[in-house]
Amino acid sequence: MNDRMIKSQIERFRTGYPWLDIVAAATPGRGIEVLDEDRRKEAVEYADKAQVKGKVKFVPASGAASRMFKDIFAGMDVPNDAVRRLVENITAFAFYDAEVFAPGVNVARRLLTDEGLAYGSKPKGVLKFHRYDDEVRTALAEHLVEGQEYMRNPDGSVNLVVTISPEHRQLFEDALAEVRDRFEKRYGVRYNVRFTYQDSGTDTVAVDMDNKPFLKEDGTILFRPAGHGALIYNLNDIEEELVSIKNIDNVCVQKMHPETAYWKKVLMGRALQLRDRIFGYLSALDQIEACQINNIQPVIPGYSPLQEDVYATEESQTLCNEIEEFLHEELCIEMPASRSCRERAEKIREVLSRPIRVCGMVKNTGEPGGGPYIIRRKDGFTSLQILEGPQINRDDPKALAAMKSATHFNPVDIVCCLHRYDGSKFDLLEYVDEETGFISSKSYQGRELKALELPGLWNGAMSDWNTLFVEVPVETFNPVKVVLDLLRAPHQGR
Repeated sequence: MNDRMIKSQIERFRTGYPWLDIVAAATPGRGIEVLDEDRRKEAVEYADKAQVKGKVKFVPASGAASRMFKDIFAGMDVPNDAVRRLVENITAFAFYDAEVFAPGVNVARRLLTDEGLAYGSKPKGVLKFHRYDDEVRTALAEHLVEGQEYMRNPDGSVNLVVTISPEHRQLFEDALAEVRDRFEKRYGVRYNVRFTYQDSGTDTVAVDMDNKPFLKEDGTILFRPAGHGALIYNLNDIEEELVSIKNIDNVCVQKMHPETAYWKKVLMGRALQLRDRIFGYLSALDQIEACQINNIQPVIPGYSPLQEDVYATEESQTLCNEIEEFLHEELCIEMPASRSCRERAEKIREVLSRPIRVCGMVKNTGEPGGGPYIIRRKDGFTSLQILEGPQINRDDPKALAAMKSATHFNPVDIVCCLHRYDGSKFDLLEYVDEETGFISSKSYQGRELKALELPGLWNGAMSDWNTLFVEVPVETFNPVKVVLDLLRAPHQGR
């Protein structure tokens, strides 16, 4: 990173990011779809029959699992409550090994350091999450099993793109090799797994609490990965049309897979229904554009067209009215007034011509995570967005009221359509709002610092996408944020 970029980022720490204009929290009836059984059935059937140019499961899995073991590290030498729970339940964990955790050993040290499993320096994806009668599965292995239930292509392939850190590649390669042949024979599939790295060129400078460059022990500036927002570059490299996004730690034991697969198909079906309706509208607009109609009189008072306006006909206006109603009712998009019929149609076409994402939302039960909101952009348009806590201005009464009225949160359960109406790929980098990053508090070797987060993958990096929120049951969300989460029922069944 050159000096100019460093100075620019340091200045961003000083100025911060502008607050978004929050209209309201997205809730059932206004921003979140709650589908009845018939509509869910239609969506699943649509997912099964719709034509798709390839499907892929995108799994963010970068970084070590250090946060997962934060409390265990803290109690390694002087046991705390977390360590005591770990010790009391050690045999219930899938990673339990009688020799490693022999009586009298320091369980925390055996778990985290090279004295035993060295889990403190390994990524979540290769940790043993679930124990079965005949095998133990890592988080990666569970994603392979889950993926074949709803991401199978017609040729029997199951595609996965897994974002990892370069230093962990061999660990992931070994974890994949251990189960690949067995799973392919068991489930009758062929796995195509691509490991991809978060570009180190997207790292950002860290600063101390006085907004000065944070210096390491050797006197050099500390740079940090810029959050999951950097993964928009990895997502942009995908050629397939339909992408399912789910974090590496959000898996459950196999007996719960049917519920997960069912709701994934619901989201896929809604994404493809939305895609095809938008494509239908774009086709209708193309047909109007192709018409050569002369002597069209303007229907907006005071407008003097320089050329004929094919969008001023009653038929064209009826279509535009229908599309605007669809955008408002389905996607919470309100459009500012236009000066002419043609300008109105061009705005509509621009809005329709965006990548699509359908995001599952679960009822807020106190889990951490971002939430769904309706925001107003600087250009006057409204849209559905996922906001993280640091993006909400607690000093703004309207924003605070919206946050308090929120009913759902984002579990990162997303289905995307990445191809245009003409079949070409979107350049996803064109739809990032660079003004929607945020500043977070972190630490380095016990010292506090501030970090610059790029617009998040499902936040500002997808800001200019067409978004639909759909309620999904909380049973589909089973993250492992701390190691003790593995004691929960979704990770303990057979």
